[in-house]
Amino acid sequence: MSTSRRRARARISSLNPIELVDFTRFVAAEVAAGRYPYVEYDADDRWHQRLYRDPRVDIWLISWLPSQGTQLHDHGGSSGAFTVLSGELSEALYRPHHTAEDALLENVRPAMTAIGFGEHYVHDVRNLSDGPAVSVHAYSPPLDTMNFYDVDDHGGLSRLATMATSDPEPAVDLDRPRTGGSSAA
Repeated sequence: MSTSRRRARARISSLNPIELVDFTRFVAAEVAAGRYPYVEYDADDRWHQRLYRDPRVDIWLISWLPSQGTQLHDHGGSSGAFTVLSGELSEALYRPHHTAEDALLENVRPAMTAIGFGEHYVHDVRNLSDGPAVSVHAYSPPLDTMNFYDVDDHGGLSRLATMATSDPEPAVDLDRPRTGGSSAA
């Protein structure tokens, strides 16, 4: 990111993880009440739709069919939050200073669970259930970069790729298998 772009982002007040959780809960309730026209499902890739964007935040609606998921990633310096609107998602949270076998903590996130996180959060999210799931995600400042990782043999992170993107679902194909005790999507 250019220096001028970083300065511009710094001048705009970002939302914190608690505010982002409130935002995703509110939008999830709006979606549940039918205030958005539809949610689609795609057998090949997670379906996603941007619902809102301004200089401080962007909000996304994402659907997940069974076995769909992300790669281990961060959000390029953005804080974020997600609320599971329906179904169930599994989240593997990276924990530094653990062995390779314990570096990823698996958490099941049932419907109406909301998670907020800061700018250094590394995770992957997958639908390991038998049914579809829908979630609402928010990022502040809006996404412009994502980093993708693998857990190395010592439990540290090895960066596989950095991608400039404004999309939480970028097309990324990392050839290396994931390690650290969590199944890849």
